[in-house]
Amino acid sequence: MQLDQHLPQGHLYFRRYSHDTVTIVDRVLTRSFLLAPDRLVEDWPVQAVEQLDEAALAAIAALGPELVLLGTGARQVFPAPRVQAQLLQRGIGVEVMDNAAVCRTYNLLAEEGRRVVAAMMLAGAADPR
Repeated sequence: MQLDQHLPQGHLYFRRYSHDTVTIVDRVLTRSFLLAPDRLVEDWPVQAVEQLDEAALAAIAALGPELVLLGTGARQVFPAPRVQAQLLQRGIGVEVMDNAAVCRTYNLLAEEGRRVVAAMMLAGAADPR
């Protein structure tokens, strides 16, 4: 699905998505990643909520978000309560969504200037570089 009716200025954004790929500006990704308005972290090693460990959460926190949009794939899957608790203890809000909802919500919040991070779980094959 194409997302960009107008091209956002000054930040990274989701341009399109499908069930197994996401396009950030002009970069097609097929593996899990983190996206902040000013930074893309490729190859985030989380493909399922069960893999959310301290290292994965630290990578999110390092981006300094006020809110994390946790994309759990084609369907919304809630992580263990400890995952949300660990982020909340750091002062970071968490919303769990399917990936399509994350793409739409992130673009709106980033356009408003919010410090949002999309943590997207994709179980795809090698990234076409």
